[in-house]
Amino acid sequence: MVVASGIITPRQIGVASLRTGPFYTVASVELGNTTTKCILVSTNLKTAEIFEIEKEVRMTRDVRPPKDNEQVFGTTISGVPFTSESVCEFVSDVLKTTLSRARVDLERDLHFVVRSTGVTAGFAHPSEVGIMVKALAEGCLRAGVPPRKMTASISLDNLPPGLRNFSWLKKVYFDGAVASSLPPASTDIVANEMEGELVTAGLKGAARSTSVDFRNPVLTLDFGTTLAGRITNNEYPYARTIGSFTGLAGAIPDAVARGSSLEQDPTVCTLDILPKRQNPVEPDPDFVEEIHRLIEVRRITSGKRFGTVPVNPAAAADANVVLIGVDVGTNGSRLDELEEIGRRITNEGNVDFLLSIIDYVQARLVQRLVGLAREENLLLPETSLGFTGRAILTGRKPQMIRELLSKESPERELLFVHDGLAMGAAVAARCMNSLGTPRHPMGGRKGDACIMNARSDLQRRPSK
Repeated sequence: MVVASGIITPRQIGVASLRTGPFYTVASVELGNTTTKCILVSTNLKTAEIFEIEKEVRMTRDVRPPKDNEQVFGTTISGVPFTSESVCEFVSDVLKTTLSRARVDLERDLHFVVRSTGVTAGFAHPSEVGIMVKALAEGCLRAGVPPRKMTASISLDNLPPGLRNFSWLKKVYFDGAVASSLPPASTDIVANEMEGELVTAGLKGAARSTSVDFRNPVLTLDFGTTLAGRITNNEYPYARTIGSFTGLAGAIPDAVARGSSLEQDPTVCTLDILPKRQNPVEPDPDFVEEIHRLIEVRRITSGKRFGTVPVNPAAAADANVVLIGVDVGTNGSRLDELEEIGRRITNEGNVDFLLSIIDYVQARLVQRLVGLAREENLLLPETSLGFTGRAILTGRKPQMIRELLSKESPERELLFVHDGLAMGAAVAARCMNSLGTPRHPMGGRKGDACIMNARSDLQRRPSK
């Protein structure tokens, strides 16, 4: 990993290196509200370090329009419609482009494909995410990925001969825990639950090449267009998910950016606005406060949707999970007021002035989320905080977040990671195939040894 400005980025590696050592190579395919990514990553099975091979990033708004005979099953927050066929075609092309540019042989070099989605705004219920996941799988199949490279192995015979010595399938089996964190008892708590799981695993994986012991307990936040993340406790050998995040994240600065844009395009986002100069501009606290008066951060106890994302508070209560959400109005009903503020900000200053306000708005939002988690007694003294996503890593946000959080908990470890979800795909694929590295564990609690023996003992116990 490379650490620049306090943000961890995976080191690059060439395809030739993959054939000289014990590397496990995974393609992460993620279709989000704003961007769709295919990222090829490979893990050194001796050291647990994750490397990046190639990346393809496209704007999700470029998914082709529905044809007359196709059924729309959902949309992005900005209203881009999806059909199973259009998603399948888009994903297939993104994956094939990435593999071709990297010169990765799908059969020889690629071991696994993990697909995920952050697009939940247009779904009526968390279970409907299954339609999108199926479309993603169909896209991978169309690109030539065999089904066996998208499912967990149940025996060593299903793994390539060169990887079998690094698998622990004879000792343990995959029981649903990823990086020693169990998912909530109900998967219907929030529509983007898988995103939170992968991000948490990715932050743990990224930390293996640093001095930070980012193991349970942790709090993780992924600021894509929508919010995802988890809070785990310190139970052993598997931590439980005790908190989950959802709602609006990047959609908030995107609305401000839309108001500042000369183009009246609902798909405009902060990625379309580039700074004019390098020197930082101080934000206007009055504008920041005005924006935050519109942002609601609270525990979700009722309703079927929060911040446009389908939720199930009853399932959260049954699973003893505190569900925390971010909204602007009711399911984004007051985002247009943020656009109006964006117009006034641009009238009073330049683009750099606008971006400085956006940076501080997002840093304050993180502060509010962490503060609420603390009020709900979800943070232990040793809980580490991890962040990823386009709407939390760009500009001066990491620096501002450090400054705000250090005032309240100066001893707490903070981790900022690029492409946390893609690295989580690499970690999840290894967990599904029991490709552990006991000398460099990601599972367990801070300071503890590998949990392999404890896992084995747990799995040998007769079920009640």
